[in-house]
Amino acid sequence: MTARDLLLHAWTWRPLLLGILSTVCVLHFTRMRLSHPWRTLALLAAVAAVVVALVSPIDALARGTLFSAHMLQHMLLALVAPPLLLLALPTARGAAAARGKPAALSWAMGVGAMWIWHAPALCNAAATSDAVRAFQNVSLVAMGIAFWLPILGPHVDRRLSDMAAVAYLFTACVACTILGISIALSPVEVCSAYGHASDPLGALPLVQGAWRLTPKVDQQLGGLLMWVPGCTVYAGAILGVVARFYGAPHAKVQEA
Repeated sequence: MTARDLLLHAWTWRPLLLGILSTVCVLHFTRMRLSHPWRTLALLAAVAAVVVALVSPIDALARGTLFSAHMLQHMLLALVAPPLLLLALPTARGAAAARGKPAALSWAMGVGAMWIWHAPALCNAAATSDAVRAFQNVSLVAMGIAFWLPILGPHVDRRLSDMAAVAYLFTACVACTILGISIALSPVEVCSAYGHASDPLGALPLVQGAWRLTPKVDQQLGGLLMWVPGCTVYAGAILGVVARFYGAPHAKVQEA
């Protein structure tokens, strides 16, 4: 198999998923009617992230062939698609809700999505079982939405204050960094299924030969993906919160 063959023929067509995504887009366009183009762009970007994660060759490679593809899929579903989806929703104001315990639970769910699914037993199960992998993908999106709700939720009054949001995101970045470094530098296979890949695609000669992604290098690349791009997402969100804080000085004065 060549890289061209992989890009052209390793797509996983999922009629149910594509139908759901199409329905979401139609409902959005019907309701918003392009009155907020940036929300429409956010929705399309979220849909694109899900398609890349679950339909493109990334999904095929994540099924027991490349740990780094699994990690990229993980990040798209938990760190990229959920915040974009929330940005696409119209905002509303109402009675402020308690922010302590729900935010702590949301943080635990978001960070837990990264840590729990990289426990060796669960990681191996997801790499070798279609049912477990499907549950994993759904849980990543759900836990990702839960994580981003206190920051980007449609109910503005239920969001964390700006300074609390910065702390929320920074600590998640630290947890992401610790996990990424531990995976990249671990001498033990985090997910041994990828070290003994069944290679349903016949892509191992390509990835280990032409791409030189041996199991060890593949694991290191996966850890780096979790560490650097993952924390970049959190850092970008922190910058957005800080910009929002300084962009509304009158509101901050009135709130004080």
